Amino acid sequence: MVHMIRDKAAEFKQQDHVEVMVTGSTAVNIDISEKLNEALPKFAALIVGLALILLMMVFRSIFVPIKAVLGYLLTLTATLGFVVFVVQDGNLAKLFDIPAAGPVLNFLPILTAGILFGLAMDYEVFLVSRMREEFTHSGNAKKAVLSGLKHSGSVVTAAGLIMIAVFASFIFVEDVMIKSMGLALSFGILFDAFIVRLTIVPAVMTLMGSSAWYLPKWLGRILPNIDVEGESIEKNESEVKERNRLVESN
Repeated sequence: MVHMIRDKAAEFKQQDHVEVMVTGSTAVNIDISEKLNEALPKFAALIVGLALILLMMVFRSIFVPIKAVLGYLLTLTATLGFVVFVVQDGNLAKLFDIPAAGPVLNFLPILTAGILFGLAMDYEVFLVSRMREEFTHSGNAKKAVLSGLKHSGSVVTAAGLIMIAVFASFIFVEDVMIKSMGLALSFGILFDAFIVRLTIVPAVMTLMGSSAWYLPKWLGRILPNIDVEGESIEKNESEVKERNRLVESN
């Protein structure tokens, strides 16, 4: 009805010189949903583009940032699909105490995309920065993956479980809006931490081997070098120690 009246508004104004407008909760919800749907692709493209650039500077690699972003998109797709499956289609509604199937909140996709992006990139940096540190020292790609899982896997696991517990508590409230937010975020973190970061990422890094850390020389000269692991400090310390040793020997 809202769309029909608005479609006819221009005709009314031209024929009868009467300006027709529609307001109310239904019209406002429609406008907000349409604006958010228009903004979501731009928002996703912006954060994905920035993530690619920043992760490329941090890890000095082309394929690691691409893998991280693809993993995030997989998490987002699975999360939104799960929300539609449960909230909109009504599957497993009794398990989560959802009274009836209904539409997904208009701001839930963009809210979920933003929160999951931050957490997914955190887990990625925790895990892969340790891999890069080991690969820089040893040059062994498989050993680097094992070292990353050994030293940072427990951090990702603990962080994921804490956030899942926080957001899963929202599921037990009666308000369906808050319940759907808790469902989306707790499932998204569960999927990203344990399926993407702790399963798919190590598997892909192992299959790619040393090529995962490939960065063209021309691109390396353009990108600023962000020393996350403190390699420059270690290098300077070793140079100082060597210089002192030479001075003492002389």
